[in-house]
Order: sequence, then C-alpha cells, then structure tokens
Amino acid sequence: MSTFFQQFPAVFNALNVGFIQTLKLFAVTLVGAIPLGLLISFGTMSKIKPVSALFRIIVWIVRGTPLMLQLLVIYFFPGLVWDNPIWGSGENGRFLAASVAFIFNYACYFSEIFRGGILGVPRGQKEAGQVLGMTNSQIFFRVTLLQMIKLIVPPMSNEIITLVKDTSLARIIALQEVIWAGQAFMKGSQGISGEIWPMFFTGLYYLTFNGILTVLQRRLEKKLDFFRS
Repeated sequence: MSTFFQQFPAVFNALNVGFIQTLKLFAVTLVGAIPLGLLISFGTMSKIKPVSALFRIIVWIVRGTPLMLQLLVIYFFPGLVWDNPIWGSGENGRFLAASVAFIFNYACYFSEIFRGGILGVPRGQKEAGQVLGMTNSQIFFRVTLLQMIKLIVPPMSNEIITLVKDTSLARIIALQEVIWAGQAFMKGSQGISGEIWPMFFTGLYYLTFNGILTVLQRRLEKKLDFFRS
C-alpha cells in the first residue's frame, strides 16, 4: 500500500497529461467533423449522379474499414510510398495525422446522421417555405436545420460518446493519450514497471467525461422539446 501512495503522484500527473491530449483530439475532431459531415451529406444527396455516387463510395469505404487501419495508412503512407513524411516528426506530427484521420472518419459517420435528419423533416415544410417565397438556403437554415437538430441529437450523442473512447486508438501511431500514459507504467516509465492499476484509473477518466457529456445531452434534448409535434 505504501508503494501505491509513493507511485500515485507520478501516475496521476502522467495520466492528466495524457488525458489533455485525449481532450484535444476529441475537441479538434468535433470542430472539424461536424461541418465536414454536413458538406458530405449534401454531396451524397446531390442530384448530380456522379457526384452523389462518388461521395457514397467514399462514405462506404470509410465506414467499412477500421479506424485503426485508416490511422496507419494516413500516418505512414506518405513517408513509405511517396518518401515524403508530410506530418513531420514528434508528438505534433502524430497529433496532426490523428486529427486528420479522426475528422474524416467521423465526418463520414456524421454525414449519414445528417442525411437521415434532413430526410426526416416532412417535405411539406419545404413546400410551405417555397410558398412563402423563401430561397432554398433560407428554407434550410430557418426551417429544415432547426427541426433536423431535434432528430439527430440522440444518434449524434451516441457517436460523440463513441468518439471519446475511440481516441484511445491513436496510440497505434504512438500518440501519447491517456491509455498510452497508463500502459507505460506496465512497460516501464518514471521508474515504475509491471503495474496494471494505472490502467484502471484511465477508465475513471473516460467514465467521468462520458458522464458529463450524457448530462449535457439530456439537457439539450429537454431544450429541444418544443419541436415535438
């Protein structure tokens, strides 16, 4: 027990540093994937057949292959195939590559949620806007978007919670997020090795963060209750 208390400050500090990296990857992914996902959804619903087909194929490939594989390809492909390591070296390069992979992956998932939300708004709403002389952009932002948000909150919330846990996959390219920090004490870090208990503490970070997100999701759903018919 005395050994635990001696090791705890070093482990706690390392896990905090790793979790900050996890939070950064989570935030960057959301900021990039939400608008990109909306644009991709427009592409898949395009009335121009080649455009919609291209975007559907891209979404199919991204959703049909593991995120871990996409991370490896995006990070290593430029250096191994083109002999041009565009991401640079060090932690910043790994973070940049992970951010690109996560944003593109989650944008494709979000695009399907957006598409379902847009199609879920009754067509009569658009027709009513056209009767009032509104443009297509006005109909989307003033009518469709507001009602779509109500429809997409539950599935988006599930994907966002999954994103929190998926950030741990970034360790495959040696990004030092919270799981990497905990696992380091099994292999040997700061004079500590063969210790598994730091891994259990990483679970507390995920549980706490996901708990906060769940509370925020429920509050948002209550605020959107006025869209119920």
